[in-house]
Amino acid sequence: MKETNVKFLEDSFKKYYFDHSDLIHVPERTSEREFGYQKFNSGMNRHISIKDDNALHLLFMQNIPSDVYCSNAYYSFPDLQMNEKDWKEADLIFDIDAKDLNLSCRKNHTVSICNECNDVSKNSDHCLKCKSIKLEKKSLPCKNCIDSSKNEVLKLSEILINDLAISKNDIHVYFSGNEGFHVYVYNSQFQQIGSRERSELVDYIMFNGAIPETFGMKKFKPNRSSFSDFNEYGWRGRFSKQVFGSKSKRSKIISELLTNGYSSFQKTLEDVSEKIGTKIDPNVTMDIHRIFRLPGSINSKSGLTKLYCKDLTKFDPYVEASFLNDNSVEVIANCPIEFKLKNKKFGPYINEKVTIPTFAAAYMICKKLATIA
Repeated sequence: MKETNVKFLEDSFKKYYFDHSDLIHVPERTSEREFGYQKFNSGMNRHISIKDDNALHLLFMQNIPSDVYCSNAYYSFPDLQMNEKDWKEADLIFDIDAKDLNLSCRKNHTVSICNECNDVSKNSDHCLKCKSIKLEKKSLPCKNCIDSSKNEVLKLSEILINDLAISKNDIHVYFSGNEGFHVYVYNSQFQQIGSRERSELVDYIMFNGAIPETFGMKKFKPNRSSFSDFNEYGWRGRFSKQVFGSKSKRSKIISELLTNGYSSFQKTLEDVSEKIGTKIDPNVTMDIHRIFRLPGSINSKSGLTKLYCKDLTKFDPYVEASFLNDNSVEVIANCPIEFKLKNKKFGPYINEKVTIPTFAAAYMICKKLATIA
């Protein structure tokens, strides 16, 4: 990143951290957690121990990080190297990201940045200027992306509460600061399970590995009494609600499933799996040593803040998570797609000098779609 862009972002981020220190706090059991941070144009610094809010705020003001992280794991010695930390347990964290939802809208708000000549164009498979296929994709998520991500969060919460007996009060939802949400589960019976067990938990939540026999369909001599019912918990109950629709239709649909046979049932199972399962990033939940973006900190991929969602259904990240100031700044913008922040529309811009608020300039610079003039 150009030095002028780095200087602008560092100044903007520093002002945010000075003005909004009330949003940034150390998590519970602070002394057992590992912290880390990155600076612009620099690598990761991790294996850091922090005592309290004052020490955390000092880290922000002294280093002006691009990103700050904290472990979901608890260690005896969080500031030592990984093999010496002495892992104790870890909170469950789930990552739901719009990029993993296969939404049709994404092609309309994704841009291609050529790694050879830096030309920017709307979503394409090669550079329109130099024909290179070495492209970096950047998405400017739309309302549908956020709403679809919220829907996955609600599906996940339902499974956690109804199937896994997790208290609603122990589930905290955060906007990630870019394209989705992080769901934290505290104080659950799963705190001490390792990566392998978390992998099995992921399979259950994502509805991976479902077979017809689980729901009552057998290859030979299928019995209608074996089919799942509405009042059952877990996969079978959710399958019933999704496939049968209502209790009055259950008998008729079972007859149709039996008539169509085992192979047809497999296809039905594939069709409903996406609606029953939740689309999470499995690697995130399985990793018991990962460090996660700290709530209250800015995401350098967007200039937006990772923020706790008090009311998920009403939460609008492009208003509520945009904290950088309104001071005017002049940039050379090359953003062929319109976007909206703080209820204001920006773009499209085609290699033009524009004067815009700091929060919009930071958003485009973080997306590599503008540079300080």
